[in-house]
Amino acid sequence: MQIYRDVREAHLPGPTYLTIGNFDGIHLGHQALLRTLLEQARQDPSGQALSALLTFDPHPVTVLRPGTEHAILTTPEERMELAGALGVQVGIIQPFTLELAQLGPREFVALLKRHLGLAGLVAGPDFALGKGRSGSLDVLRALGQEMGFRVTVVQPVTVTGEDGRAQEVRSFHIRQLLRQGDVTGAARMLGRRYRVPGLVVEGDGRGRQIGVPTANLQPIPPQRLLPGDGVYATRTWLGKPDASPAFPSVTNIGVRPTVDGRRHLVETHLLDFPPDGASGDLYGQLLTVEFVARLRGEQRFPGLEALVAQIQEDIRRARTVLEESTSG
Repeated sequence: MQIYRDVREAHLPGPTYLTIGNFDGIHLGHQALLRTLLEQARQDPSGQALSALLTFDPHPVTVLRPGTEHAILTTPEERMELAGALGVQVGIIQPFTLELAQLGPREFVALLKRHLGLAGLVAGPDFALGKGRSGSLDVLRALGQEMGFRVTVVQPVTVTGEDGRAQEVRSFHIRQLLRQGDVTGAARMLGRRYRVPGLVVEGDGRGRQIGVPTANLQPIPPQRLLPGDGVYATRTWLGKPDASPAFPSVTNIGVRPTVDGRRHLVETHLLDFPPDGASGDLYGQLLTVEFVARLRGEQRFPGLEALVAQIQEDIRRARTVLEESTSG
């Protein structure tokens, strides 16, 4: 994938088929939209059309409403990597500024036409662009007739939850599920399990003291959304996912109330680690944790002995869950 850090950096001859949005998570709904985008580019009579995705950084809400915190599922770079794996050829990570927010739909589309050779815009049914979202789909269709591009609308995707009810796949709903600790429900909407990368930083060594050493993770970036507090069966890679075999692991998110914890931590205990002949020192390394299932919520135990007994039970259950998820 060819990546540009501003649409003004691109000088594509066109025709280009484009989709615009935050695309946080590249979930099943996004994937359906991207498949339509790719199909339109393939069907273009020129035989030379490109497919492109434009996403914003930072998220527009943090610019339009200063001080607003916005947790993310994926970084812009990760979105491009996921879209590229599906076949999208061009990615644009557009800086979102107050100046950009003031552009009307005609000005914004003219920019796309000039720099991308826009031939088609693929969007969801609630899409709008330009100042104050004044560029509705009807406005964009009219501009398309005038400026020579077509607008295609892709309907949302729904999935059926464990309760049998259908729900529309949206990044907002995925964030809700993750905050509730429902990592399996989030995976159903994402089309893959949720992952959190982080650097291993020094902790207080308490895990080692009780015979269950953990890697204390500092999520990357800091605004990465974490699943709700609790204990999870996870898989953990040393480095980026799929670069090496994943270790089965148990991950705790929370404040550790039994030991009067104060800080909110992400701690991962890697099972069967270190492998024979390898160093167990992980400080400063990048780990990537994949959340498979929630084992329990965070609890306060009467003492360390009860805590250690529960941790051992968590490890036993995690092994069973991870084996079943692999065989299934």
